[in-house]
Amino acid sequence: MLKYVVKRLIVLLPTLLGVSLLAFSLMHLIPGDPAEIILRQHGVIPTSDAIEEFRAQAGLANPLPIQYFDWLYHLLHGDFGSSLSVSYGRPVLSEILFRFPRTLELAAVSLIISLLISIPLGILAAIRQNSIIDNLTLIGASLGTAMPSFWLGLLLILLFSVYLGWLPVCGYGSIDHIILPSITLGTGMAALTMRLMRASMLEVLEQDYIITARAKGLPEKVVIWRHALKNALIPVITIAGLQFGWLLEGAIFVEMIFTWPGIGKLLVDSISVRDIPMVQGCVLFIASVFVLVNLVVDISYGLLDPRVRYEDKQK
Repeated sequence: MLKYVVKRLIVLLPTLLGVSLLAFSLMHLIPGDPAEIILRQHGVIPTSDAIEEFRAQAGLANPLPIQYFDWLYHLLHGDFGSSLSVSYGRPVLSEILFRFPRTLELAAVSLIISLLISIPLGILAAIRQNSIIDNLTLIGASLGTAMPSFWLGLLLILLFSVYLGWLPVCGYGSIDHIILPSITLGTGMAALTMRLMRASMLEVLEQDYIITARAKGLPEKVVIWRHALKNALIPVITIAGLQFGWLLEGAIFVEMIFTWPGIGKLLVDSISVRDIPMVQGCVLFIASVFVLVNLVVDISYGLLDPRVRYEDKQK
């Protein structure tokens, strides 16, 4: 197990390096001069002298390869750089760590909502296969998968905030503020998880030990909840870990719609003002969390299913 974890961590390093290079390159392909844009945001007239002075101070006057390797060198020493605009002068890592718990909170609540919706509906659809309930559930899952999260968020705002006035439109601070963003983010994941839960349960119900349990005269509830559900949940729990990583990425759009002060909104705000160090730090941090979540999922899958042997994967 330890060898497998170490091997995966080593493989992740080129991935993160590629992500950092891609983020750096894309920021410099966006039209507009970062120095001029940032100076205007701070209320400074972007004269030629002011632009040149800012470029020299921020290291933007150096050739792009030198800028990248200089950032990479400081990164290896635990220095993500300092913000040029969003939180001027503040260390990038400090700002990210300040925002990340709010994104983590949103993703965790969204995942809980997703599982509370998908698991019961998936089980019900499987045990009532080809019934009206099964068909309605599949239709709902298709709609949830097809509907973009930003569109659903706008619909929820119109209904529950504008027309009914039950919940706040945006912001952060109370339980009321997290309801609409978490439902928006969790609904799409619930649709995918429900279909997986249904398929997994149908597969388990056809296994020999389930047929044997029914032949012994065990009540159907005992067969479903005690024998079938445990094995059917294995792929669902595994994919839930991956979904958590996806939720951290998908929160970017939801945070913008609901003005949720998380790392996603920080990333978008930084892109709009060409805050290159902050963008690079956010992208690298999100990618690191995502790949680490994938690693945890791989390990947990082996713990949940003893048939998995990491030694076989290493061959």
